[in-house]
Amino acid sequence: MIAQHLPTDIDEIIDGLGDAVSRFAGKTILITGGMGFLGRYFTAMFERLNETRYARPCRLVVLDNLITSRGRAVRSTDLVNGVFHKHDITKPFECDEPIDFVLHVAGIASPYYYRAYPLETLEVATLGTKNMLEIARQNSAQLVFFSSSEIYGDPDPQHVPTPESYRGNVSCQGPRACYDESKRVGETLCYVYHEKFGVHVNTVRPFNVFGPGMPETDYRVLPNFASRIVNGQRIQVYGSGNQTRTYCYVTDAMAGFLKVLALGVPGEVYNVGTPDPEISVLDLVSRIQGVLDREVPHDLIEHPDSYPADEPRRRCPDIRKARLQLGYEPTVKLDDGLRRYFDWAAGAYAGADSG
Repeated sequence: MIAQHLPTDIDEIIDGLGDAVSRFAGKTILITGGMGFLGRYFTAMFERLNETRYARPCRLVVLDNLITSRGRAVRSTDLVNGVFHKHDITKPFECDEPIDFVLHVAGIASPYYYRAYPLETLEVATLGTKNMLEIARQNSAQLVFFSSSEIYGDPDPQHVPTPESYRGNVSCQGPRACYDESKRVGETLCYVYHEKFGVHVNTVRPFNVFGPGMPETDYRVLPNFASRIVNGQRIQVYGSGNQTRTYCYVTDAMAGFLKVLALGVPGEVYNVGTPDPEISVLDLVSRIQGVLDREVPHDLIEHPDSYPADEPRRRCPDIRKARLQLGYEPTVKLDDGLRRYFDWAAGAYAGADSG
């Protein structure tokens, strides 16, 4: 079986956290969306901490309904210190053990999949979030909700880089609304539970996280490109290719998420991502050519019916808040992250058509 992550990346995440890792020793951590891209990193990291750092191991309770995981499940016996439940978190979950931390990572983040599953996308971020907040309230547990940079919509240029205080420019109707608006409601639920019940809640807003472990059929930009490159096909750039993004390698993102879990100020929201370089998708193609040291043929095409149009023109985080409050500082340069990812994809992807 091909690894879903690079072992050196897991060690890099742990080393970057320093003393903060001690917060989780001997604790029980519930992870929703545990078979997704980020959920698997959390599972692997805590398992690695149990192997190498903890005299008192942490215990994992991992939930996933596998709606987009294409059967990438685990057996309970695969977790040395934990258990996996195939469970839809839009339904209440009866946990038979005390919980210390809730990592609410579950969500349908790929535009391809939330186009296919709009109601499920709405429900996991609303009903699912309320169910997890109830578990946190009943257990006096700390919860981190994984929202999205998409809650900002298409920001006014004067608000790019975008701080957490920006209220957003989001349509409640349209091909992306089921994702954007449900995450906004999820954040409101977190605010209410913090204010009304005193639940220690933090929200993270990830910005374009990528790296080894992304499923080939994720259909976001980098898996799309990598799959077609592995298959010897021309890559396809949707729209004009002038839309700009920053891209955060997974080790930097994970360090940010875990700093929020360990050090986050109760009730606060944090952008997690890399603030530079902000580049267009066409510039990203040029970067990939430089990393691979060869030409990567590409075409500009219209958005296919399976992938929603109406993309934000720019996406770039202001991370000053996370820097000041958490000591968060991304360190992996874009070319280095792309090199790690494409080296991994060359052996992990089968070249399935991702067009």
